[in-house]
Amino acid sequence: MEVKTIGLDLAKHIFQVHGVDASGAVSVTKRLRRSQMLEFFAGLKPCLVGIEACPTAHYWGREIRSLGHDVRLIPPQYVKPYVRRSKNDAADAAAICEAVARPSMRFVPLKDEMQQAALMLHRVRDLLVRQRVQLISAIRAHAAEFGVIEAKGPQNIVRLLASLEAGGVPDLARQLIGVLTEQLDAVDEQIAEVDRRIVSWHKNNETSRRLASIPGVGTMTATAIAATVPDPSVFRGGREFAAWLGLVPRQNSSGGKARLGKISKQGNEHVRRLLIIGAQAALLCSKEVKANPWVQGMMARRPRMVVVVALANKMARIAWALMARRTQYGVAVAA
Repeated sequence: MEVKTIGLDLAKHIFQVHGVDASGAVSVTKRLRRSQMLEFFAGLKPCLVGIEACPTAHYWGREIRSLGHDVRLIPPQYVKPYVRRSKNDAADAAAICEAVARPSMRFVPLKDEMQQAALMLHRVRDLLVRQRVQLISAIRAHAAEFGVIEAKGPQNIVRLLASLEAGGVPDLARQLIGVLTEQLDAVDEQIAEVDRRIVSWHKNNETSRRLASIPGVGTMTATAIAATVPDPSVFRGGREFAAWLGLVPRQNSSGGKARLGKISKQGNEHVRRLLIIGAQAALLCSKEVKANPWVQGMMARRPRMVVVVALANKMARIAWALMARRTQYGVAVAA
């Protein structure tokens, strides 16, 4: 069986394979169970394997690559235009097989186990932070039912609990709110432990330490970028990296006339959010950023949030330059 290119549609238990030979003729269409996957690819000569990027794609990509195949991950939105008529596993596999062979196709870098583990630190922390917000909102809502309110913010929860003890709140209500408070304390401890692990990873990673020298880029943003982009050479430049993060205007241009709208918000949402938060902090706290003539000119003629996004775009481009050139951040000196 001659196979040059394979499109692999992943699932939990049943996987669909679509392979073509050098002339483009279909040579194999097959459904595989999870236990048959590695045995099937081990019996093939090295070929090009395309997989839609998803949470399990990096694992299967590493396993199939270890068998000698060239594995490439494709963003799902780039595969959809190649799906013919109805959507099913066979049609998806055929679309992946056709998309992976396009010379202009863009691919997702294959992550190793350590990079995935580093990114899990941020995902777990985000989940814990959302749980903390839910618990605080529940405590405030239940206390408000008995007329006990305090100012917003997690720092005011202690005052709210003290008001509950002082007020005429039934014992049963105080006990139930105490259950939520115990969960809140446990979540706070877990977030602090994850933060310690992130700081430890940051200290042991050279790229993350270089990125943290950029004004507005702290430990969280530096570790997120370093773990998400292990190889900056996949981007042709800082502009392409910023566009990948969705920090560039969405275009609706036609007839030679450029029409630019709001930012596209495509790409990695987590890194984009951290960069925008860092840009806001830099505008408030960094004397170096405030004194920048470019920032001052932008603040004089554009709304503040537009300046924040523009600064986040600039920070992303600087971050790519530091990763690609392996240099330290330095303030530009006027001629």
